[in-house]
Amino acid sequence: MNDTAPPKGDRSHSNVDADEIAKFNALAHRWWDPDGDFKALHDINPARLAYIMERTELNAGPAVDIGCGGGILAEAMAANGAEVTGVDMAGKALSVARLHALETNVPVNYREGTAEEVAAELPNHFRTVTCLEMLEHVADYPSTVQACADMTAPGGDVFFSTINRNPKAYALLVIGAEYIMNILPKGTHEYSKFIKPSELCQAIRAAGLEVADISGIVYNPFTRQCRINRDVDANYLVHARKPA
Repeated sequence: MNDTAPPKGDRSHSNVDADEIAKFNALAHRWWDPDGDFKALHDINPARLAYIMERTELNAGPAVDIGCGGGILAEAMAANGAEVTGVDMAGKALSVARLHALETNVPVNYREGTAEEVAAELPNHFRTVTCLEMLEHVADYPSTVQACADMTAPGGDVFFSTINRNPKAYALLVIGAEYIMNILPKGTHEYSKFIKPSELCQAIRAAGLEVADISGIVYNPFTRQCRINRDVDANYLVHARKPA
């Protein structure tokens, strides 16, 4: 394991990791199988949605889910009254998300693109911005954080979740989840792309946001139960706000 922070990329180029896009496109048809490759996302979604809804008013203005994948969170927010745009670079995953939204009659506006493109097109627009389980899959996460800040309306809320970079997280999320228990597809995560809370908070503050809360996401794969607490050793959530 290499316990060094991932290098910051050249932000003049598109912040896209082609290998990551290909990886999730290949799994696109499995997004909405609650017992399939993304079952952990289905299991943790109620807890992370509750965290978001406790801290922002979803119906107070437009919301966007950056890195929405097959739409698990985006559709859940829309079902709870939000006007949601889902953004991702994995076109096949977006096709699955659009089809599922049609089947469930939940309106979500899905678009293919990057956070940087959305921020350039719609600055200061969204009341709620979510970017969950995505930062560890991009080439330059501070660029994504900055884009999320730029697209957030003054006074709006931004939510990030990612994985801490330490031996415990590696043991749980890579060795345990991918190779022993097969909770996630092998190769889902790269340890070098994990982000320490201090690093993420530094990027958040550099982007002009204020950190409101840091909480841990604890998932029991045996009971398939998830809870939010103060243990940030592995998965964690950050709630940030843009000054009014």
